[in-house]
Amino acid sequence: MSNGAADLVLRGGRVWTGAPDAPWADAIALRGGRIAMVGSEDAVRAEAGGRAEMVDLRGRLVLPAFHDAHIHPVQGALERMRCDLSELAGAQAYVEAVRRYADAHPDREWITGGGWSMEFFPGGAPSRDLLDDVVPDRPVFLPNRDHHSAWVNSAALRRAGVDASSADPADGRIERDPAGRPAGTLHEGAMDLVARLLPPATGADLDDALVEAQRYLFSLGIVGWQDAIVGEYAGLTDSLGTYCAAAESGRLQAKVVGALWWRRDRGEEQVEELVDRRTRALRAGFRATSVKIMQDGVPENFTAAMLDPYLDPCGHADHGRGLSYVDPTDLARYVTRLDGEGFQVHVHAIGDRAVRESLDAFQAAREAGGGSDRRHHIAHVQVVHPRDVPRFAELGVVANCQPLWAVHDRQMDELCLPHLGPERAGWQYPFAALRRQGACLAGGSDWPVSSPDPLWGAHVAANRTLPADAASASYDHAGQPFLPEQRIPLAEAIAAYTHGSAYVNHAEGDTGTLEVGKAADLVVVDRDVFDAPVGEVADARVDLTVVDGRVAYERTSG
Repeated sequence: MSNGAADLVLRGGRVWTGAPDAPWADAIALRGGRIAMVGSEDAVRAEAGGRAEMVDLRGRLVLPAFHDAHIHPVQGALERMRCDLSELAGAQAYVEAVRRYADAHPDREWITGGGWSMEFFPGGAPSRDLLDDVVPDRPVFLPNRDHHSAWVNSAALRRAGVDASSADPADGRIERDPAGRPAGTLHEGAMDLVARLLPPATGADLDDALVEAQRYLFSLGIVGWQDAIVGEYAGLTDSLGTYCAAAESGRLQAKVVGALWWRRDRGEEQVEELVDRRTRALRAGFRATSVKIMQDGVPENFTAAMLDPYLDPCGHADHGRGLSYVDPTDLARYVTRLDGEGFQVHVHAIGDRAVRESLDAFQAAREAGGGSDRRHHIAHVQVVHPRDVPRFAELGVVANCQPLWAVHDRQMDELCLPHLGPERAGWQYPFAALRRQGACLAGGSDWPVSSPDPLWGAHVAANRTLPADAASASYDHAGQPFLPEQRIPLAEAIAAYTHGSAYVNHAEGDTGTLEVGKAADLVVVDRDVFDAPVGEVADARVDLTVVDGRVAYERTSG
């Protein structure tokens, strides 16, 4: 860097570059949207020249900006703009929020939003009666926080024609009362029985949601992501056109890859349509280069695909083995075809059988001569059989982790652990085991399923306990580490949200670490999390987010 070449110099704190060969520096200089120099304060100041703006960090920490490898930003923002239950705790709080929203929006034909947690209801399944008491005359459809179940009222069930005679769909289940009538909770594919009737979000709604999501994520230091469903799913409106328009207009400032939705009610014939959608997106300047396949559900409603049966409360193996939404033989064929078309494949797999089926499919693609650098990934990796842990590194499959779920809360302890049994319970979220075997970890949130705050995610990955401010932190066992042997060092946890997630998006050559020549994507955190107790990581806040050298967010108070 020649004298006077820098636009901005950050000094007076510490810089964690994320680069293996030189992880620490004292100052960083930016020029023309790129990183011009990283090094000692004296060297950077001497080279920067007199025209550079100097920012005194006052002991704060500079990190590479964050990326989220599995997120639903448009959906998350829409829920924030509707009946948002995600920051509340308890059935009564939810019901009162629904009442307030319905009263404030008498013109809305449907009450929509979501974000409730299963842990606050018996068996994880809220009843229609609770909603009927506050909204008796309009249909209500509220997905839970993981979007694998929906809470509906009687008006919604009547409008959809769902009653005691309605059969469960092949990929879902209607929760029923003792008389066999729909009780008010719809699981997995059963959500579509009502969701198909929802008024679609308008183009203006989607545009506003994307702008709001980008603003919110910038405030958390997130400058790039992979949208895990770009398509129509369970009431979600296809956002491909929204992303394309935002890219063309310049409103999309974040670095985004879209995962096009694989419809499990169709087959290989949809590949050509996905190729066409990718081409349309690329013409607009948007990379829709991944395809999302949902292979199973979640263990709380017995739809995660398991190798052995779920247990009942008495320990009897009579709750089935869950659902593989795509036949494993077909999955291998589809993944091989998608790989051959140049797509990255992004699979939702939570149960140990779904994880194995996904790894088998990626192995089949490799044996068929597939691409060597697709960076296929498996999201969630909740229950992984020990025999399958080494296969991630062997096959080059990225473990796309959502660390915030690896904790003791009521949903885990009451709705999951009893049905897995002690041995399988110990196979959950094996972050340390995956790293020991050489797997790449990418950090994701699945927002609006859980908070998108990467510092919260890093906190859980390093501690395996809930942040103190989490909605479930009042739970008696929230402070007890969940499988503490699977904790990873804080540096590795932050690397998953920086380099790891940038790597998934084939962007690590330009972002994800702070190295000369890369994009000036960085965050300033209000404290040095590496110099504080690891149990306080979640207390940190982002003060400044910079994207391509431009300030995208600056905290002004609080």
